[in-house]
Amino acid sequence: MTSPQENPLLNLSFEIPFHSIRATHVEPAIQILIEQAARRLEQIAEPQSLRTYANTMVPLDQLTEPLDTALSVVRHLESVATTPEMRAAYNAVEPIASAFYSRIPLHEGLWNTLQEFAATAEAASLQGVRKRYLRKTLDAFRRHGAALPPEGKAELERIDVELSALTTKFSENVLDATNSFELLITVETQLAGLPESAIEMARESAQAKGLDGWRFTLQQPSYLAAMMYLDHAAIREKLHRAYQSRAGSGQFDNTENLLRILALRKAKSALLGYPDFADFVLEDRMAAKGENAWFFLQGLREKTESFFQRENEDLAAFRRELEGSGAPALEAWDIAYYAEKLRKARYDLDEEMLRPYFPMAQVLDGMFGTVERLYGITVREKPGVPAWHADVKFYEIRDESGALIGAFYADWFPREDKRGGAWMDAFITGRPQDGAFSPHLGLMCGNMNPPSGGKPALLTHRDVETVYHEFGHLLHHCLSRVEVRNLAGTSVPWDFVELPSQIMENWCWEREAMDMFARHWKTGEPLPQDLFERMLRARTFRAANAMMRQLSFGFLDLSLHRLYDPARHGDVNAYSRSILQQFSPATLGPDHSSVASFTHLFANPVGYAAGYYSYKWAEVLDADAFTLFMKLGVFSREAGLRFRRDILEKGDSEDPAELFRQFMGRDPDPAALLARAGLV
Repeated sequence: MTSPQENPLLNLSFEIPFHSIRATHVEPAIQILIEQAARRLEQIAEPQSLRTYANTMVPLDQLTEPLDTALSVVRHLESVATTPEMRAAYNAVEPIASAFYSRIPLHEGLWNTLQEFAATAEAASLQGVRKRYLRKTLDAFRRHGAALPPEGKAELERIDVELSALTTKFSENVLDATNSFELLITVETQLAGLPESAIEMARESAQAKGLDGWRFTLQQPSYLAAMMYLDHAAIREKLHRAYQSRAGSGQFDNTENLLRILALRKAKSALLGYPDFADFVLEDRMAAKGENAWFFLQGLREKTESFFQRENEDLAAFRRELEGSGAPALEAWDIAYYAEKLRKARYDLDEEMLRPYFPMAQVLDGMFGTVERLYGITVREKPGVPAWHADVKFYEIRDESGALIGAFYADWFPREDKRGGAWMDAFITGRPQDGAFSPHLGLMCGNMNPPSGGKPALLTHRDVETVYHEFGHLLHHCLSRVEVRNLAGTSVPWDFVELPSQIMENWCWEREAMDMFARHWKTGEPLPQDLFERMLRARTFRAANAMMRQLSFGFLDLSLHRLYDPARHGDVNAYSRSILQQFSPATLGPDHSSVASFTHLFANPVGYAAGYYSYKWAEVLDADAFTLFMKLGVFSREAGLRFRRDILEKGDSEDPAELFRQFMGRDPDPAALLARAGLV
């Protein structure tokens, strides 16, 4: 058995020794870290002759830091390099850790300690981030059961532990269901319509499994290429049905997990005195109540619906132009396919025409160059840092003096032991140290087309936007200058957290910014101007459908967490399908059960649950905020430093609405989003 001194999870360096961490390290390390945190908790709660910020709030902010870091490392490994042993180890410690975290606001001595400090003259005189930290801590403790009677606290802890286990299982089922499907094509003519990059990827996928032919999976690069380009409608249908029914039935069925998660969230909200989970979650966010989020989405829906109907009529008419007046109605697996054909016909543009101009390495270089000009920082790869896979790279962020601000890992390609999607996460949050800040550490992950056929990884423009998006989150973490760890970086209300990420996507559409990376991978030729102009003309192509898709997820989320009652509404898959159908351009079949793989809502005890509206909320903020860069120049150092100072460095140290007002000089204007999307 590994001794504590030899356990890497107990001795984590800034450059984390991922290559040394084994499943056998997890349980003993987490158990020790929980015991250490429990002792620190008792020390904070011990009677003091005088309660001060230094002996109360500072140690509380640091209470779980070593445990948080170790758990984030283990959770990350389970997401990107999972094995049966690592999954078992994580599942063993996760409920234990969840129970400990749940007990913190329920600890009577700690609650009394906080109230004692709040009654002191020092507490009354606090200003700025320290004042906000005390108020938010007291509010958070109340919201998480500090004032409940003993039996209520015990019930809340039980709910939190079960929620943690269920949401972990939900995520695992989605990964397993995704990996359980493959479609092998052995007749080359059935590949008609696919671009060469997708054919190469499918061939290499088959070869990696020792198969002859072309292998298609439900991982995003494989699935999306088939849905957009494959002429064979029956194969598109098979892939679509498999994707939209993942974890909705069979061996990895998430339906019961989903129902139990909803029931527990409802019970937790009721126990804490809230009418529903949405009101509980949103109380300390910009929207404040579920009703306000609902009306926000409804306002966007009303402004979008006429454009949505027109777009769908156009697509149906286009199919009739191609196939005659007797062409059948568009099915769900036809939409992306015919939409891509219409884009090509209307704008002489498709995603594959752009891909050669977006090699991954150049995109990253251009993105790093953009933030260097805006924020006065440099981003450079540091080779030789070991990670969890050979494809992973490590980068350092430095300020103009050369001081290390932060660092991050980047992992961009799909693997069967890695979950889907794209995300950013934090490992270490820096703190004030010798007049500066110790560096932050984070990561970015995605699932882009890997190198294939002797070519580098070539991205679609949507992929480029995704990379910029996740880097925006990463900058929010790494540029933070907040002395309170729990209010630093991305620890902001979730309807504000997407502003730094979504605003980054705007630079993917500016010629001056694209010139820094958009060059043909083989010839070095810059993106031709006529192709760029076609991109701009096509930018709002089917923008109403994109808007309605996001609104459908927001309405589904709020409906499940505010309105859904199994006794009254019946099957949760059917109920969810009936909501999504209102926003779909085609009929959703009876096997459509995408809610069972909706990890944003159900792979975390909270996550985006009752908060999916945040994407559109923050999009209003980002579209409006970018108008300042358009006014002063897309590479304006003045605008960049204002955004860094007022948004990126501030975390949750001030009210988000006030931070936005400091940056823009006024409240946000939703008109900018609708104008950018062409929905005016």
